[in-house]
Amino acid sequence: MATDIKIIRDEAGYRAAMAEFEALFDNEPEAGSEEGDRFELLGLLLAKYEEDSFHMPTVGPAEAIRFAMDRQGLGQSDLAELLGSRSRASEILKGRRGLTLPQIRLLSKAWNIPVQALVAEVEAA
Repeated sequence: MATDIKIIRDEAGYRAAMAEFEALFDNEPEAGSEEGDRFELLGLLLAKYEEDSFHMPTVGPAEAIRFAMDRQGLGQSDLAELLGSRSRASEILKGRRGLTLPQIRLLSKAWNIPVQALVAEVEAA
């Protein structure tokens, strides 16, 4: 290996680690090999730096559902069909009704929405 892996402390370190990570990403090394371990460690360091430096506000379940609907070309009628109730779909999208555990499981599985997004509480502005 050309250099040791270092903690990412600034934007320059982030850019350098990202460049190396992207180069390895195009031809991902075998897991468990020295290069594979380096690739995994770089990914973890990048994720940690991004988490600490680029805080993203948490959106509520309704926004997560709307985002999934938009990305998949679905509408409120599709949500109503999935949940079995037009009024329930409307109330959920308006934030007037929370999701039940079975609805969370259903939406996560059917529309590939991360469970974490469906149970997230909206941060105060």
